[in-house]
Amino acid sequence: MVNKRVPDWLNSSLWSSPAPQQSSAQPPSPSPLNEDNAVKVSGSASGDDNAVKAPVVIRAESKHAPTRANKAETRDPLGCSSGNCYHSDDENGSSASSTTSSAAAAAAVSSAEDISRQAQLFQELSRKIINMGEVRKLASQGIPDGAGIRATVWKLLLGYLPTEKALWPTELAKKRSQYKNFKEELLMNPSEITRKLEKSVILDDEGTVIEDKGELPRSEITQGEHPLSLGKNSIWNQFFQDTEIIEQIDRDVKRTHPDLHFFSGDTPFAKSNQDSLRNILIIFAKLNPGIRYVQGMNEILAPLFYVFKNDPNEENAASAEADTFFCFVELLSGFRDHFCQQLDNSVVGIRSTITKLSQFLKEHDEELWRHLEMTTKVNPQFYAFRWITLLLTQEFNFPDSLLIWDTLLSDPEGPLETLLRVCCAMLIIVRRRLLAGDFTSNLKLLQNYPSTNISHLLYVANKLRVKSG
Repeated sequence: MVNKRVPDWLNSSLWSSPAPQQSSAQPPSPSPLNEDNAVKVSGSASGDDNAVKAPVVIRAESKHAPTRANKAETRDPLGCSSGNCYHSDDENGSSASSTTSSAAAAAAVSSAEDISRQAQLFQELSRKIINMGEVRKLASQGIPDGAGIRATVWKLLLGYLPTEKALWPTELAKKRSQYKNFKEELLMNPSEITRKLEKSVILDDEGTVIEDKGELPRSEITQGEHPLSLGKNSIWNQFFQDTEIIEQIDRDVKRTHPDLHFFSGDTPFAKSNQDSLRNILIIFAKLNPGIRYVQGMNEILAPLFYVFKNDPNEENAASAEADTFFCFVELLSGFRDHFCQQLDNSVVGIRSTITKLSQFLKEHDEELWRHLEMTTKVNPQFYAFRWITLLLTQEFNFPDSLLIWDTLLSDPEGPLETLLRVCCAMLIIVRRRLLAGDFTSNLKLLQNYPSTNISHLLYVANKLRVKSG
């Protein structure tokens, strides 16, 4: 009875060992937000020949090996400079000579599909009114690495840019000005606030200066402005409470993607990017006192800032911090309950979401579900907690994570349901190894998920959507 619950499509040729990946170059493309200033950006893509028409997986750098810093990194973030920018998922060790011709053919087909999809995306982005249905459909297949395409599409998918293109300059200016005010108000320490008060003046009814107050006399310093005040409204008391959170943010920001020179290192560029992440997280924590900051938010923030900072449009790149803040707020709005410990056991908490993943696996592959949870006693919380709360940013290398996020952000109902399908697909893809494993080997496998073809993974996740429908 259990075997009947195993989907027939699991036995298809898709589950044979995939062929090694091959890289292919992406042509340069102009930025949709600045079509007059085209910037040439080359990218590399690679993918497995799994008989699935899906974008080739781009593998420019592995999360396990630091990459070399160079000037092209900020404008060609996913490019490969050597012939070893892809890896093989073929566990049976097929020889390169036996797969060269098929891999080359697959690379050519995938390159053509990427070029076609890129052209379609540019066509959609050039319209006066953006057709979000079409943009979502194209983006869900993976956004080709053209200049500025992903940055623009993500802003649309997250609702940061309106569908009416003529409104973009006005909306961007308004949001960026609002973020500037947030920085001025929320990143100022009490000493700066006090100095600001000392420089204040008294104006008459006509607006002319009648008295320069200078330094505040002790009698005029309110209780809330005194450094030793413990009052709830005391700016100093709040400052000392915020210090602990800020220190945690500082530690986490410094640990963000240590393998990427974009975030890590002692270069002014890396430190500037770290400062931007720090500012965003501090402002978010102060504006959201119910959640504040929770470890892991920096990992969700990083892909957004990385993509927006690498926009070849200089104005957009310079305002990446502001744009990232609002997109981060929007993205986290669908997952914020996962970061609230008081809601862990509620119907909207992280444990409830993990239970949904377990039920989803049982529905699509009861044999695997039974082996994992009944036979080997692998609690889904042991591996799925990190998968879900960090949106898979820690399970794959950075370029692959961006491709997965293309699909997550493209779901009109929000990323969560698609995230659960991708997590379920991750289990099904390695089902043979899981069915043959015990508690120790399975837990080790799922906590250190093996390299895989992302196109193939997303294909399987989409099949689960079809089966659910």
